[in-house]
Amino acid sequence: MSDIDWERQRAFLAVLREGSLSAAARALSVAQPTVRRRMEELEAALGVPLFTRSSGGLQPTETALELRDHAEAMALAADAFVRTGSAGARDIAGTVRISASEVVAVEVLPPMLAALRRTYPGLVFELSPSNRNEDLLRREADIAIRMVRPTQSALVARRIGAVPLGLHARADYLAANGTPASLDELRAFGLIGVERDTPSLRDYQARFGITRDDFVFRSDSDLAQLAAIRAGIGIGICQIPLAARDPALVRVMPEAFALDLETWVVTHEDLRGVARIRATFDHLVDGMAAYLRAQPSVAASIAVAAPRRG
Repeated sequence: MSDIDWERQRAFLAVLREGSLSAAARALSVAQPTVRRRMEELEAALGVPLFTRSSGGLQPTETALELRDHAEAMALAADAFVRTGSAGARDIAGTVRISASEVVAVEVLPPMLAALRRTYPGLVFELSPSNRNEDLLRREADIAIRMVRPTQSALVARRIGAVPLGLHARADYLAANGTPASLDELRAFGLIGVERDTPSLRDYQARFGITRDDFVFRSDSDLAQLAAIRAGIGIGICQIPLAARDPALVRVMPEAFALDLETWVVTHEDLRGVARIRATFDHLVDGMAAYLRAQPSVAASIAVAAPRRG
């Protein structure tokens, strides 16, 4: 067992994730024979096979699946080790890993992070756009923007407020197709929504009577839905402060359709005293609060005057 080092475990985890030696080699930026050798050495040290060959690639054995969580934990610890050592605890420099939903990570955070780097050019950001709540206790991220209240006692959380959601469409789409005045009329328009059965779809069904069959564009990616709204495919849900930035987007039926997402900025209590984490945390709190205050222009909040269909 003393022959098992981290490089062999990295190779094992890469093969697990990628499904083949060649893909694992690309992920690790090493040669394929190097991955093969490390895997053979690991299997020899453990005394058990970890993968079997099949037409679909390398299939993990039962032992490999049992080892997955341990390897994942070591990978997270190794990444956190590198970030922790990227600068001194008192320096506003070094690496900060941030997790946020797809839309917030891609559409909202980059300008905030750019402003922070202008003040502290020694900062390096790793940004993970994911609708999965990454585990701060396992150091999957240093800071997270979450849309649910944190419940773990070891976390420091600042509530920002509620991100309001509303139905939106391009003004020219509404000019050509009319503006719905009720939920019954809404279903006659082109709606943008999810592809698979999800909690959000069940919420639509319960609250608004909207089903998957009502969608003319379906995607489980929030970014794809946003792109479809911007392209003029139909009417979809968008964060109101985000739509306020785009003069082409108009809010539809604000009295009949409104949802809120509670928003929190969260970090681990052990990191709150690290200067780069504290500076980034405070900056994101201020930036997200300013984002929530954004409102649509007067022109964008007025329904397009066009005859309704039918």
